[in-house]
Amino acid sequence: MPWLLLALFLSEVIAVVAPKKDGVFHVRGFATLPVLMNGRIQPFDSVARNALLQIRATADVPLEEIPSWQFWHHAKKLKSTEWLLELMTKPMAAADRPVFLIHNPELLGDLKLEDKGIDKSGLRYYTYNQIQPVIPEIMEQNFRAAKIEDAIRTPLQRQVMKLANAISVYEHLRYTLKPEDTGDFYDGLQKMQPAFQAGVDAVNAKEAGKEYDHEAYERIMRIVQGGSELQKDPSAGRLYPLAVPPPEPQVSRNDWGNAGAGIIASVQLREIYEPLAWLAGMGTSYGAGDSDAFNGFVADYTSWLEKNFQAELSKAQHEYFYNDLKAFLHAMIMYIFAFLLTGAGLLTFGVVPGLSESLRRSAFFIILLAGVVHTAGLVFRMVLEGRPPVTNLYSSAIFIGWGAMVLGLILEKIYKVGIGNAVASLAGFITLLIAHNLAIGSDTMEMMRAVLDNNFWLATHVVVVTIGYASTFVAGLLAIGYVLLGLFTPILSQKLEGGGKKASPLDVGKALGKMVYGIVCFATLFSFVGTVLGGIWADQSWGRFWGWDPKENGALLIVLWNATLLHARWGGLVRERGIMAMAIFGNIVTSFSWFGVNMLGIGLHSYGFMDAAFDWLRAFIIVQLILMGLCMIPLKHWRSFGGKVVLGQKVR
Repeated sequence: MPWLLLALFLSEVIAVVAPKKDGVFHVRGFATLPVLMNGRIQPFDSVARNALLQIRATADVPLEEIPSWQFWHHAKKLKSTEWLLELMTKPMAAADRPVFLIHNPELLGDLKLEDKGIDKSGLRYYTYNQIQPVIPEIMEQNFRAAKIEDAIRTPLQRQVMKLANAISVYEHLRYTLKPEDTGDFYDGLQKMQPAFQAGVDAVNAKEAGKEYDHEAYERIMRIVQGGSELQKDPSAGRLYPLAVPPPEPQVSRNDWGNAGAGIIASVQLREIYEPLAWLAGMGTSYGAGDSDAFNGFVADYTSWLEKNFQAELSKAQHEYFYNDLKAFLHAMIMYIFAFLLTGAGLLTFGVVPGLSESLRRSAFFIILLAGVVHTAGLVFRMVLEGRPPVTNLYSSAIFIGWGAMVLGLILEKIYKVGIGNAVASLAGFITLLIAHNLAIGSDTMEMMRAVLDNNFWLATHVVVVTIGYASTFVAGLLAIGYVLLGLFTPILSQKLEGGGKKASPLDVGKALGKMVYGIVCFATLFSFVGTVLGGIWADQSWGRFWGWDPKENGALLIVLWNATLLHARWGGLVRERGIMAMAIFGNIVTSFSWFGVNMLGIGLHSYGFMDAAFDWLRAFIIVQLILMGLCMIPLKHWRSFGGKVVLGQKVR
C-alpha cells in the first residue's frame, strides 16, 4: 500500500510538471509576456490571476453552473489569462461573465440586487452589466467609507470598498491593449505611420524658423497630444499593467508605459514602435478570432523581447511556470490525504497492528513527497523574488507550515507511532489553506516596504523568529493530539519502541511528553534569538532597540510563555497534563503575535492588516480554550487511563 499510494501521487506530480501544449490560440505564450505592475515585472498571467482573486475570489471563471451535489462533474472554466484577453479584446462578451462577488445582504438590499446574479453556496456573483447601473451609488458609498478609520468601519463599508476596488481594477484592465473609445487600434496605428516622418520634419522646420507643412504639423501634434493624455490616465500608475517596454533599454529598463507612451515613442522613432504594434495586433486579432495572426504577433514580440529584454522575459516565463505549477495546492491535497491515513492508522493502533503500520508508512511517504513539492514551491518563490523565504504574511504561512512539516517528520522518524505524521500533515494543510486565503485580494510577490527591504535581516531575524512560531505551533499540536487521543482512545497507554535501540519501551503518552518538552526548548531558543535580532534591526532602522511596539510585545510574549512553561516543568509546578495545557495556550499566544497585532492596525509592524481574519482568530482562540478545558477532565474519564478493558487487557 505505501508504495502504491506514493506512485499514484508521484505520477500526478509528474503530470503537473510535464510540458503542456498550447491551444489554437497561443494563450500560454501570451500569458508569459512581461508587464510592469505594482512596481515589479510580472507576466500577464499573474496580472489576470491577481485581478480575478480581487474581483471574484477565484482564479478562473466558470462557463457553466453545476449543482453542488454533482461533485464528480468538473464544470468548464475560463482560465485567468483567457478571461483577461476576453476583457481586453471582447469587452461586451466579458461584461456578461458573473465575476463580481457580493455577499453582504445589507449591501445587496441597498443596491436592489437581491433578485439578480447567480447564487452559489450562499455567495452571489454578478456581471458587469448587472452592476453597471448602480456603480455611481457604489462609488458614492465608497467615498464616504474611505473617510472612516479602518478600525471602526462596518462590514457593509468594507464590502463597499472591496467592490469599488474590484470595479476599478476591471475597468482599467479593459484598456491595457488599446485606449478607451478606439476601434481597431492596430489599423489606426498603421494609418498613423505616414504622418510620422512628415510631421517630425514639419516640427523641426517650424522650430528652425523655416517654411513647414501646416497640415502635417497639426496632425503630428494631435497624435502627440493624444499620447500625452493617455500617459496621464490612471492606468499609467503603478497599480495597473504597463505593457509597453521602454524604447531605450540601455538607458532605463524600468520606464515601462501604456499605449500613450508607445505612441510618444513612435513619434520619436518616426515609425510605429514595434512592441506597441504587436500588442495592438494581438488585441485586434484575438477579438476577430484570427488565431494565425494572434500567434504570429505573440511569436514576433517574444523574439524581440529575447533580444532586448531577456531578463524580464525570463522572469515572466518562470513566474508563469510557478503559477501554472500550483505547488502549494498540490502539497495541500497530499497533506490532507496523509492526515486521513494517519487518523485511520491511529484508530487501528494496537487493534490491527499490521494495517496501522501500513497506513502510517503510507502517510509518511506521502508527507515526504508533499514536503518535496512544498520545498520546491518555497525555493522557486525565493528565486523569483530574490528574497529570503519570509517577506509578508502570505510567505510566513508557507514557511511556518514548511517548518512544522519538517519537525513533524523528524518526530515521526524517532517515534514511529503516527503522531509526527499527524502534526506534519495537519500543520502543512492548515498553513497552506491560510496562505491561500491570504492570497485573495493582493499580489503575494508585492514590492517590499522600504524598512523591510533588507535581505540580511529578512534572512536572519524574520526567518529565525518564524521558525520559533512554527516550533511553538508544533508543540501545541502535539498537546492537542495528547488530549484528544487520551480522552477518546486507549492509545496513550500503549507501548512503543522509541528514542533509539537502547531505550526502554515508552508509553505513547510519555513519548508525547518528551516530544513537547523538546520542541518547546527548540522554540524558546529560536524565539529568543529572533526577538533579539529584531531589536538590533529596529535600532538600525528606527534608532532604538525597543519601542514597546505591539509586534515586539507579541514576539516577547512567545519567549516569556515558552520560558514559563519550561520553568513550570523544571520546578515541578505542572506535570504531564499541565504541560500539555500550557502548550495549547502557546497556540493562542503565537497566533496573536502572528496575526493579532496586524489586526490592531497600529504600530510600526502592521504590514499585513487582515481585519477579515478577526472572526477566524477569535474562533481559533475559543477552540484552544475548550481544548485546555478538556485537558483538565479527571484522568478517570480518559479512555487511555480510565481502567477500561481493551481486547481483554486492562489499560492502566
